[in-house]
Amino acid sequence: MCILFTVGNNGLTYFNTAALISSVENFPKNRGPIVGILKGYAGLSGAILTQIYAIVHSPDDAALLFMVAVGPAMVVISLMFIVRPVGGHVQARPSDGISFTFVHGVCLVLAAYLMGVMLLEDLVGLSQTLTFVCTIVLMVLLLVPVAIPVILSFFSNDDEVVYAALLPAASPRKEEAHAGSVPFEEEQREVLVISEERDEGRKLGPRRGEDFTLLQAIIKADFWLLFSSLLLGSGSGLTVFDNLGQMSQSLGYEETHIFVSMISIWSFLGRIAGGYFSEIAVKDYAYPRPIALVAAQVLMAIGHFTFAMAWPGTMYIGTLLIGLGYGAHWVIVPVAASELFGVKNFGTVFNFLTVATPIGSLVFSGIIASGIYDYEAKKQAHQYNPTLPDRLLGMVSDVSPALKCEGSICFFISSLIMSGFCVIAIILSLILVHRTKIVYTNLYGKPRT
Repeated sequence: MCILFTVGNNGLTYFNTAALISSVENFPKNRGPIVGILKGYAGLSGAILTQIYAIVHSPDDAALLFMVAVGPAMVVISLMFIVRPVGGHVQARPSDGISFTFVHGVCLVLAAYLMGVMLLEDLVGLSQTLTFVCTIVLMVLLLVPVAIPVILSFFSNDDEVVYAALLPAASPRKEEAHAGSVPFEEEQREVLVISEERDEGRKLGPRRGEDFTLLQAIIKADFWLLFSSLLLGSGSGLTVFDNLGQMSQSLGYEETHIFVSMISIWSFLGRIAGGYFSEIAVKDYAYPRPIALVAAQVLMAIGHFTFAMAWPGTMYIGTLLIGLGYGAHWVIVPVAASELFGVKNFGTVFNFLTVATPIGSLVFSGIIASGIYDYEAKKQAHQYNPTLPDRLLGMVSDVSPALKCEGSICFFISSLIMSGFCVIAIILSLILVHRTKIVYTNLYGKPRT
């Protein structure tokens, strides 16, 4: 089983890398929306495959494993020669904004549809015929975005395609330079002079925004600020995902799967929103993209605090805030990494950054949250049965029913600790925002608004 999990998880990494690199290179001016859409669909994939499997209605678990093993592999093999970076040029169409807005709308409809189907299945149940109809509608929603490249290929004019060189100094104001805008050229020259002065006395290497190798990236403070911010933010969020069942049970909720489904949907919406709003912040207001990371971590800090307080209804509020913030991390971080360290070695740099997540999960969930939960469970076991042998107290809580923790105290301290980690992540992200202002000015120019 360990070997199977290792192979499966590494396969997922290959899929993520291929999709992200191809998309970032093909849509360099729309990195936020495209990564948000990709990560959003990835977040919904479990619910989509579950709905497709529902029409099989087979009690044999082997059928599900066979579908999961063969289905995605067939899709990847059929598309591996089509999905690839378009070599040499950057393509930007005037219709890109409308296209991305349309796909965002389809994503939201798909998420709402899946939520509705899951609620109907849980509350009233669905017959096999209705399940089949729901799955057909799902397949239609999945295929709707294919209409965009078809329409653009057959009904758009070639002169709508604009080619531009992928340069660090490229910005929306570059058109002014081609029109003979002297102030723009002078400003760019000043930026280059400042950069050269900063590089005096240091070993020559790429500037931020240019292509870095992994070894060149890991010696930069910006890389470790981004790594640490991801570790604290995504690690604390993953702690909630890992312990959501126990958290809801300790507060008296019986239907724990509802919160699991809800936080998955909120994570999807966070991925879509993270890509959409970070793009607005960058292009319209010239804020560095990590400012969106700050906003996501503020939501998560509030979410962890509400879990700690355990007020009525806080499970719903907490799952909403944590899901949105956690999902946004997985859009903002890869896009920011591609902007700060280039796209040439983007796969290597980003995958190294993702090591922060298992580290955070191991420490925050496996040690802090679990350790505090077991400690409180042992205290309650002593209170209810002081004669309970010590050998039973040493067992894990899912072996002995006496060691199940009840009440808000079970996750009070750990939730406060997670909230504190998010506050530290906010500070690190703000430092990164301050350090990267010049990079985003070079990439996207001054505010449009």
